[in-house]
Amino acid sequence: MKELKKLVILHSNDMHGDFLSKDNQQLVGGVSMLSGYVTDVREKEESVLYCIAGDMLQGSLIDSEFKGISTMEIMNYIAPDIACIGNHEVDYGLPHLLFLEKYAKFPIISANFYLKNQNTRLLNGHRFIEIDGLKILFIGILTEAILDSLKSDKFISTFIDIKDAASEVGKICDTYRTVDVDLTVLLTHIGFENDCKLAELLDPEWGVDLIIGGHSHTILKEPAKINDILVTQAGVGTAQIGRFDLMIDKEKNRIQEYTWKLIPINADTCPKDTVLEHIITRYKDQVDEKYNRILTHLSRKLTHPVRYEETELGNLFSDIGKDMLGLDLMMLGSGAIRKTELGPNVTVADLYTIFPFAEAVHQIKLSGAQLKSIFEYILVPERMDQTFENYQVNHGTKIIYDAKTRKITCFEINGQAIDPKTLYKVGIQTYHLNNMEKFWNIKTNDVIANFSPITLCTSLTNVFEEYLMTHTNLKSKLEGRIQRINLI
Repeated sequence: MKELKKLVILHSNDMHGDFLSKDNQQLVGGVSMLSGYVTDVREKEESVLYCIAGDMLQGSLIDSEFKGISTMEIMNYIAPDIACIGNHEVDYGLPHLLFLEKYAKFPIISANFYLKNQNTRLLNGHRFIEIDGLKILFIGILTEAILDSLKSDKFISTFIDIKDAASEVGKICDTYRTVDVDLTVLLTHIGFENDCKLAELLDPEWGVDLIIGGHSHTILKEPAKINDILVTQAGVGTAQIGRFDLMIDKEKNRIQEYTWKLIPINADTCPKDTVLEHIITRYKDQVDEKYNRILTHLSRKLTHPVRYEETELGNLFSDIGKDMLGLDLMMLGSGAIRKTELGPNVTVADLYTIFPFAEAVHQIKLSGAQLKSIFEYILVPERMDQTFENYQVNHGTKIIYDAKTRKITCFEINGQAIDPKTLYKVGIQTYHLNNMEKFWNIKTNDVIANFSPITLCTSLTNVFEEYLMTHTNLKSKLEGRIQRINLI
């Protein structure tokens, strides 16, 4: 008679310091209610594991103000059983990540994050967890996007490498072939599409059962099943949590049956954790005292729903960048805008929450021909995705991209058609300056040959704050600054 064991796996990803619940008629999300749900499941079920698939940090003012220490204290309270790192875990620098990893009272793993010259892993690559007679192997996998963030540290970045994910999984699984592993779980932060591709590459002999991922903020109705591996993730933030109820065949070391749900975190399903609320309130009070003054008033609420299209907030902030910094074109990274709406009242806290990265802006010069080539690379339909780098552009700019021919049919700067040979003053943030070759498919040396980059400001957020202090009832609307036509 086969021995079946039940295991509940709860999972979150891309929480981004999302501590506070939102009051939209009812409370939704926030780590207090999420903690309440996790605690409730742990009390009701015999065997429960809670795991986090990267990007615990960055995205809230509380997290930024305390450089992730607040997040780790809160995570320590919730006590996940295991987590992998995401690309935003290095936003405060690699040394700070290693400090936070020691601060955490739960294991943080990553199998493909390497110290290059030593060919050794920076963190533990895997972890065995034993619960109720089950032995579960967790392996952590990280996206190469972490290398883009580390380029700002010219020294440390030369010593860091991301190894091939499938190979690292194979090494670990082969090493423990003689161990009686009941379940093998990849905890990844590479995006749902890449999770699916990874599942296709894995040798069935390695025995991987689940891929629980993050990075792409994907909401699913049910897990994908690829190469007999279940692949899932749980969107973004703390408004929901993924739940697997698994029946595991201990004799065959495989999942006999399962159910998976995306559980909404709200007042109807999740009790509040009042102790955790006190911890959060302690941090929030300190931040409010410093940042809770009114900065400006917008004419109405402005939005930024997606990264790969023109948005109202993108237009507002790229306009400010152009006008205040004396540019022809401000290429504002869409991913730097971390919230989907702002206003009409705007506090300093609101600004620093929506723009947590205090990045410098640099002026480069690009020819009209180079700009056309860059945007023909950026605007391909395949890059209409939240994980790719896209841009917001300022007033006076109009770009029409034909998806059928994959060519730009109209490109205007300052209201006039660009000249292929004219050099235009373009503003970009440090992250994009460091990654031009990858994001734009252009050689850095070709850009430097036009004009050596100069720093226009050390913090774009400071520029926005100064501007908003002296301007009120600002308006912004969609104008068709960037258009894709003939999309299939």
